[in-house]
Amino acid sequence: MSGPKRQRRARGGIDTLPSGALRVRVFAGYDPLTKKRHYLTEIVKPGPGAEKEADRVRTRLLNQVDEERSPRTRATVGQLMDRYLEVLDVEETTKRGYIGYIEKHIRPQLGGLPVGRIDAEVLDSFYAGLRTCRDNCRGQIALDHRTDRPHKCHDVRHRRRSPGRPSERATREHHCGEAGCRILDCPPHRCRPLASSTIRQIHYVLSGAFSRAVRWRWVMRNPMDDAVTPPAPTPNPDPPSTQEAAQLVTEAWKDVDWGTFVWLAMVTGARRGELCALQWSDVDLDHAVLHLHQSIAQIGRQRWTKDTKTHQQRRVALDAETVTVLTEHRDRWRERMAALGGKLSPAAYVFSSTPDASAPIQPDTVTQRYGKMARGLGIDTHLHALRHYSATELISVGADIRTIAGRLGHGGGGTTTLRVYAAWVSEADQRAANLLGPRMPRRPRPTEETTDGDV
Repeated sequence: MSGPKRQRRARGGIDTLPSGALRVRVFAGYDPLTKKRHYLTEIVKPGPGAEKEADRVRTRLLNQVDEERSPRTRATVGQLMDRYLEVLDVEETTKRGYIGYIEKHIRPQLGGLPVGRIDAEVLDSFYAGLRTCRDNCRGQIALDHRTDRPHKCHDVRHRRRSPGRPSERATREHHCGEAGCRILDCPPHRCRPLASSTIRQIHYVLSGAFSRAVRWRWVMRNPMDDAVTPPAPTPNPDPPSTQEAAQLVTEAWKDVDWGTFVWLAMVTGARRGELCALQWSDVDLDHAVLHLHQSIAQIGRQRWTKDTKTHQQRRVALDAETVTVLTEHRDRWRERMAALGGKLSPAAYVFSSTPDASAPIQPDTVTQRYGKMARGLGIDTHLHALRHYSATELISVGADIRTIAGRLGHGGGGTTTLRVYAAWVSEADQRAANLLGPRMPRRPRPTEETTDGDV
């Protein structure tokens, strides 16, 4: 004879809180981050029909668990970002950029929210705040502090010009204005919108992190799929004019080594890191070709060699004048090495600040020197604009887009080049049309006399 049937225990629990509200708890598995039991919890307000509503909530939560639509962790966005950075496999410079976006913008605003709480509404509000103020202040920030370190927001740096011993001057009264004392104040906060390109990069960081969260089953779907991707900014290259370029290169030639660097940047359109990484083994003067296959990256005082930005190895042809410039540059280095009792090694760097050219010139040093030179000439430009200058000059003389893209190292077979330099391509196309028209055979002109029946 069989014993009494055991009643099946109901899944999930409904507890009554001291306030009279009902708390519904459903077991949803083990948290993959903390390894603790994970529950879905929802509160039902007290009142008529509260028990039936709690039963409906429990059924809905159970369905979410059964259909695997519930988040499997209570992890926050900040914890997701930490885990994402641990497994991220990108270039060091790219990773440093991601860390900057996370620490400056994502973690302060979203870091404390559970990953399951992020949805399109939260993201739209987050992006809207960044478009208004990069600190997403929402009117809560009073001052823009001078430093992140502990400090006095109003600080007077006294400067006493009166004679006497230091101990006597410290107690002597003085007039700060007459003595030239510095008054350091943290200014009132001024909202500055974040650039559209930066907001777009933040979106991609979040998208990559939540894609991993879906793979790890921290969440069941990527909330970034419902978010509106911030629009890409319209490319607006601003190369120096022909006259400004002439002024810049003329000024640079006052130091022949520096002049060679600026000249080569203009004619090749190579990135600064690629030029800094050039070694004499990469320069084929007999065939008038440069081999660009590596780049120097720099963050602060840290410097290392890496692939080019698009991981391409490319050969850039040189004109006769540039070959002469590089030949003279090589001869100068050979004379310097001979004076030191050595020879110029093929592994030596083309541009170096060391006597034996064993170390490359630093990219930040190049940028700072060029900026200082441009400011001295009253020209508002930067080093990367020489890359734009090279591209626009080639377009102006009629070079085809695929050739220009190859020289610049753009990916996509010219798609990037067309997108960035669309305005210059349009101008070149109009000039081509004006050149072709006069060369066309003359078309027959209609006679003034018409026969009967002509309409």
